[in-house]
Amino acid sequence: MTSTPTIHGHCSPRFGAVADAFTEGFTKRGELGASVSVWHLGSEVVKLWAGIADPASGRPWAEDTIGVAFSSTKGMTALCLMMLADRGELDYDARITTYWPSFAEPGSTKADITVRCFLNHRSGLCAIEQPLGLADFEDRERLLPALEAQQPLWEPGTRQGYHAVSFGPFMAELFWRIAGESIGSFFAREVAGPLGVDFHIGLSEKDERRVATVVTASMTQRLFKVIPTLIRGAGWDGRLFRAAITAGSYTKLALTNPAELGVRHLDNFNTPRVHRMELPWAGGIGTASALARVYATLAAGGTLDGVQLVRPETVAAVHPRLTWQQDEVLHKTMGFSLGFVKEEPEIFSPNPDAFGHPGAGGVLGLADPTENLAIGYVMNRMDWRLRSPRTIELCKAVYSCV
Repeated sequence: MTSTPTIHGHCSPRFGAVADAFTEGFTKRGELGASVSVWHLGSEVVKLWAGIADPASGRPWAEDTIGVAFSSTKGMTALCLMMLADRGELDYDARITTYWPSFAEPGSTKADITVRCFLNHRSGLCAIEQPLGLADFEDRERLLPALEAQQPLWEPGTRQGYHAVSFGPFMAELFWRIAGESIGSFFAREVAGPLGVDFHIGLSEKDERRVATVVTASMTQRLFKVIPTLIRGAGWDGRLFRAAITAGSYTKLALTNPAELGVRHLDNFNTPRVHRMELPWAGGIGTASALARVYATLAAGGTLDGVQLVRPETVAAVHPRLTWQQDEVLHKTMGFSLGFVKEEPEIFSPNPDAFGHPGAGGVLGLADPTENLAIGYVMNRMDWRLRSPRTIELCKAVYSCV
């Protein structure tokens, strides 16, 4: 138990349960610094922040503090691809070789992979097996041979396995081939600018001072929580942890390359070098309000405050589950729709049309078109579980209010 921090921001009286859950994140669940935002029916009804952004200096979490979004970045990448599809520049059902001929040898099983198959994490390209370093992700041409050489780890379309890292570089290259620019630059101009959201895929030097420090599990947590779960846990987390240390498993292959951004080196996400890099699978940095506002736009059919990102029929394509089965990498049942996560009803939303993307440690961006609702949550003390109880309790509180 810790003392109650000063909670800043505003919360509609109707959503008071969210403020309570946010406060309990600090007093009962080990929160260090965080922000949460909820949009409902086109308005931001909750915008709260509290705690410490940097434990070394004691810098408080401020309204403009931005945090690493980890895999919630994938949702923003999926949106950029959706916008190309909305403009007729991308066909989800086209083979990737249509846009990127050297992606695969003609006649190979890899050559049959469609954009839809990849975005639904069914391509078999859940890992890049050639060892890579940070420098490879700073040079598109340097990375390209590893992407083109990688072969599917199973017959495309037959299994589902979360493309934890590979999602980013493969989709970044596809995007470049179609749009002639990076996802980061497109997002800044076509999404962040028009919507006025503070989210970046590739951070500028001037914004570095605002980044919250990522804090990983303490030694006590590792000894008394993580390791026991790893050894004997029967649930999702135990299965995931054991698979992550099993040589040759899809989980280990998917999560450990590049090693410099793996579980043992998460401190690299605190470096300006990584902040500057455009890592469209894990490197987005922004506020909870930014994530929520983007998803509020999608929850409302693609338009918010006069800014249209996509047409209603385009965003409606991600409402249903396009795949739903046991995931070979995460070892739990879940689904995907064109790059967005579709979770079990008891996790984030009770409504099957809801979609978004969680991130390591607990970050979340979520849209619920059924309720015209969106949630954004960003924090710096990472939870060691696959789905953080802090995130789940915030979502339960939101739905208790609508």
